[in-house]
Amino acid sequence: MRVGPKFDAFIDCIADVEFLEGTTAAGKTTVGIYKFMLEVAESKQKLHIIAGLDTGTIEKNIINKDHGILDEWGKLVEYHGAGTSQEKLPHITFHVSQNNDKVIYVLGYDDKKRWKKALGGQYGCLYIDEINIADMDFVREASMRCDYLLGTLNPDDPMLPVYDEYVNHSRPLAEWSKDTPEPIMQYLNGCEAYPGWVHWFFNFDDNISLSEQKKVKIIRNVPPGTKLYKNKIQGLRGKATGLVFSNFDRKRHVVKASELDQYIQKNRGQEEYFKWYSIGVDTAYSQQSADTIAMSFVGITNKGLCCVLDERVYNNRDLDVPIAPSDTIVNLVDFAERNRKRWGLSKTAFIDSADQATLTEGAKYRRAHSDCIYQFTGAYKKTKIIDRILLQLNYLHVGSFLVAEHCQTYIQELETYSWKEDKDNEPEDGNDHMVNSVQYAWLPYKDKIRGEI
Repeated sequence: MRVGPKFDAFIDCIADVEFLEGTTAAGKTTVGIYKFMLEVAESKQKLHIIAGLDTGTIEKNIINKDHGILDEWGKLVEYHGAGTSQEKLPHITFHVSQNNDKVIYVLGYDDKKRWKKALGGQYGCLYIDEINIADMDFVREASMRCDYLLGTLNPDDPMLPVYDEYVNHSRPLAEWSKDTPEPIMQYLNGCEAYPGWVHWFFNFDDNISLSEQKKVKIIRNVPPGTKLYKNKIQGLRGKATGLVFSNFDRKRHVVKASELDQYIQKNRGQEEYFKWYSIGVDTAYSQQSADTIAMSFVGITNKGLCCVLDERVYNNRDLDVPIAPSDTIVNLVDFAERNRKRWGLSKTAFIDSADQATLTEGAKYRRAHSDCIYQFTGAYKKTKIIDRILLQLNYLHVGSFLVAEHCQTYIQELETYSWKEDKDNEPEDGNDHMVNSVQYAWLPYKDKIRGEI
């Protein structure tokens, strides 16, 4: 088996946990399973696990294929798909040396009853194919029982728990970090780095066995601009289908906050400048859900450019002392003051009109603080959700909508907010708190934002 320099470095890398992410046809599975077998050979443990969607998928993609286990390891391995009298589960016997046989269980994470029977002890090495679609109960239970974990994945919905619980705690080696796309690096840097956890990003060029003709054919068969193209060809995370803001593009719509400084009004002769500032607030106080309290600060220029300049997001589920509506108003004033000093003054904060408790606390705050310059008003919601979405899709299309790159929660929502599969023109109730917050902020000024002519 021929491998390129990055895969060669991967094979030589010593790590406790490794994740192989990237484009389709990059060779992740082929080289990943080869290293896994080397790790099994070196392990002091006898029992190991290969896991995939089901045993049939593992047989096709890992065991029987060209450069798969049987092809690469020949007489050193025996595959018992129906088990044996000694080992009832499907498994591979790996003859590492005389009187030193390793047993590698072949488990489908789709069969909970079967894998629960298998996970009764400690294991040496664990290989999880397409860990992004694996049963999370399996991932959690199996990973705590192994000495070495190797997971492969194609980029997927970045809100999947496997990312924040596992993948995003890994980091690329310094010499290969430049190959990891910046959007993925931002996800990784959003979580604590765990020592010995390594992230590898592989693309077409890393697979030296892939001919240029085959590469071109694969790329041509996926329509550019689709989320499938983004996942499979570019190797970027995001839901493959059903995205609401399908035309959102980080390269086009995300900028450094310093680039937006040019629109802060400095003199009367300035050609384009922020003329209106606005704050939007969406609230959810449950301690039992992932719903958040989301604040956004938006600036709109005299020439109709809408810019999301700042965000503040927190979740009661993550707090020992939960936030109450009265706390939200205090935090909102702090948020408004921070942005007044950075960008300019927005006197009005538009709060979800369904949240009367927070609006009431806002009125109480103003009575108690006679010097308060801020007004707390119910958001304008007569514009239906579908109409808000169509307006924003138009703004994205004509390039009149930008997001400061530090607004990572909002960016993630733009890349995950999806339509319901069983209903027409109705978005899901999730991944939308910053989306709603930002809409509450720009809705009163929608006639000021440059749209399609």
